[in-house]
Amino acid sequence: MRETVRFLRRGKIVEVANVDPMMTLLDHLRLTEGATGTKEGCGEGDCGACTVAIGRPRNGKVVYEPVNACIQLLGMVDGTEIVAVEDLAEGEQLHPVQAAMVDKHGSQCGFCTPGFVMSIFSLYQGTDGAVGRDQINDTIAGNLCRCTGYRPIVEAALAACATPRDDKFRKAAEDTAGILNFIADDSDIFIGNDERFFAAPASVDGLAALYAQHPDATIVAGATDVGLWITKQLRDLPKIIHLGRVRGLDGVEDTGREVLIGAAATYASVEPYMQAIDPDLGELFRRIGSKQVRARGTVGGNVANGSPIGDTPPALIVLGATMELRRRDRSRILPVEDFYIEYGKQNRASGEFVTGLLVPKLRPDQIFRCYKVTKRFDQDISSVMGAFRFTINPEGMITEARIAYGGMAGTPKRAKGAESALHGAGIRDTAAWARAFEALRSDFTPLDDHRASASYRAETAHALLGKALIEAAGTPTSRTRLVGRREGFVHAAE
Repeated sequence: MRETVRFLRRGKIVEVANVDPMMTLLDHLRLTEGATGTKEGCGEGDCGACTVAIGRPRNGKVVYEPVNACIQLLGMVDGTEIVAVEDLAEGEQLHPVQAAMVDKHGSQCGFCTPGFVMSIFSLYQGTDGAVGRDQINDTIAGNLCRCTGYRPIVEAALAACATPRDDKFRKAAEDTAGILNFIADDSDIFIGNDERFFAAPASVDGLAALYAQHPDATIVAGATDVGLWITKQLRDLPKIIHLGRVRGLDGVEDTGREVLIGAAATYASVEPYMQAIDPDLGELFRRIGSKQVRARGTVGGNVANGSPIGDTPPALIVLGATMELRRRDRSRILPVEDFYIEYGKQNRASGEFVTGLLVPKLRPDQIFRCYKVTKRFDQDISSVMGAFRFTINPEGMITEARIAYGGMAGTPKRAKGAESALHGAGIRDTAAWARAFEALRSDFTPLDDHRASASYRAETAHALLGKALIEAAGTPTSRTRLVGRREGFVHAAE
């Protein structure tokens, strides 16, 4: 048992004791270290002003990912290297990313600049050779600029990433990996007492035992939601159990017919596996939050959280995904759709937690589509999320339809009336389509809120079902989409 958090800062091992369970990485940097280059903006992981880079050893090298320090708990960075904006320059010599921001006039007030620099730094470290505008735009989608405008910032990123990667971090990569491997251990972390603690078990058995003892504790994977409970809702979370150190819980495996996803696997690590299942899934994952959010947020957390506007549950439901839950030494398997009972209530016993997900791949006779509708394209919460899977026999008949929506009810939910209306119909039978549209009106009674009105949601759900049917019937996506077109991808069923 270890009672400290250990990480690497500026080439030195730092060990911190007496860590409050709710202490954020941003507060540690600014208030404890005095590293005030990292700014506090929105306090909810949206603006990117607090972006830092977290380095982890993977396959013998150090991989740097951007994270929002405002919603990362200090205990979660155990075993990593923390790189903030002050750490980039070598004396008076600016880092190539910083120099490019100066040369291209990428800063005015400067408040957002450190976060942009750290996001581009992560791109700089994670690539070799020039990068394109689309990749840069995706990289900085989680960074908000209110005064400079994005053109000079993008130009700075293009210029920085056009240079050879020979900064001090690349030169020290082998030594850094060695130090990070040195400080890694298999100890359980427990800081505090039975009334208030931060814990990070190293095994599933240890996690099960601790959670059974403290079923009132808050389970944290990526903290991309729980972090807001602290910074925005001002909740007191006296007991926090972090999943990030549990061996094997961050794994993703392609078994041939399914993809196994550990409960602590991040969106970033899962994304290529989902892209391989279907490009719509890949595009969905690319639009979940920002690079900073996808580097820490987890699919397991998105499912376990039970939000009616979570992005992944509708897609997982139509794919027929199942989940494993464990309580003490017993596990059970549950279809994802059966996990949601009503708003704020899940099919989960006290002391029971999600250990992983099993996502079936598509068969050759199945067509999948999913669409995320938001007020803004990047880094926004869904107003309506629709997912569709049609199983079609050689004669063109729909032998099974699975349709699910998020944002249309208190939980992610299947449209069973619409499914029944399509069952047994031809994929091009527009009369059956009309029956499905009518049934859809009875499947849901959406609510008005600040994201969308009930009438907007109802009409959008209708339109998304129509779009899925039109595309499944053979209409090219060049006629139905402005982005995320599927031309060039040929599914065996299409």
